[in-house]
Amino acid sequence: MAAWSCRFLLQRGTRLISLRAAAESPVQLVGCVRTVKTTTWFDEHLTEDNQKYMRKSLAEEYRRQTAEKLNPLKDEPWQRHEWTEGSRRVGLVAVKLGMAPIWTTTGERHVVTMLQVQDCHVIKYLPKEEYDGCTAALIVGGKNVSPFYRSESELEMFRNAGVPPKQKVTTFKVSDNALIKPGTPLYAAHFRPGQYVDVTAKSIGKGFQGVMKRWGFKGQPATHGQTKTHRRPGASGPGGDPAKVFKGKKMPGKMGNTYITAHGLKIWRVNTKHNVLYVHGSVPGHRNCLLKVRDTALPTRSSTLLNPPFPTYFSEEEADLDEDLYDDNLFFHTEPSLTLT
Repeated sequence: MAAWSCRFLLQRGTRLISLRAAAESPVQLVGCVRTVKTTTWFDEHLTEDNQKYMRKSLAEEYRRQTAEKLNPLKDEPWQRHEWTEGSRRVGLVAVKLGMAPIWTTTGERHVVTMLQVQDCHVIKYLPKEEYDGCTAALIVGGKNVSPFYRSESELEMFRNAGVPPKQKVTTFKVSDNALIKPGTPLYAAHFRPGQYVDVTAKSIGKGFQGVMKRWGFKGQPATHGQTKTHRRPGASGPGGDPAKVFKGKKMPGKMGNTYITAHGLKIWRVNTKHNVLYVHGSVPGHRNCLLKVRDTALPTRSSTLLNPPFPTYFSEEEADLDEDLYDDNLFFHTEPSLTLT
């Protein structure tokens, strides 16, 4: 909310004069121009001591409402269970920062994608009866956003959880022993180096594309009598028997802008200070997009999920973690340079 002030312009003949100069003789009022003076309005006519008191009172009132009324973490914590084989943990909402190279101890070079976990919280718990009747779920949100971008029903859900409104809200299926209380923050230390994850995001939209770019068709010859059919798909092959084109035929159309999941990506490094995950390879989506990160569903990688932080990482209990957690095969840049023999 901004405070508006009026600056009056007075006219005498063809000149514009100020109020002070116009006090000596009658003039004609032309109009007013609105200008923004401050970003607040309550301290416009207050002294400096009163302004400090008002700011302190508002901060204490806001803290009391959020900590004592709206934050569900003020109550007793939910019972925590031990990890068992087959348990299904919650995932994270992260922001794609970009890509960078890494090297292993054997001199191999790999490319990783950096995913930062920003303001990730558990929003709501959905029991089996409210979700699908088979498994429970947790609603997780990431990256704070202005309340003007959310509806009133969504804001009520955030108020009940005691967290700010989130830009992305998604759902993760969890087992009965992996439930987390709403309002609990989630960190990048939820995953550890060596684990494999699945990343889901919306791919970059490329618009309407032909079959060569969309499906990787070879195309037709550049010569030998071809006229304006070099990148065409050719015959669709319906023939006279089916007399139709079957559904799902690879043809030109819109490409990208769909949700894609990259399975079985290894985590090489975890930065606990800035909550950054270094994930092997590339992930869908453009830079600064929001995506989902969860434990992999591949059966061949289930051995990497032995006894992870369960149900998640709690900073108040495991505050002695290093700033950077590395995989055993990852090369440390603080060590001497690699030498190939």
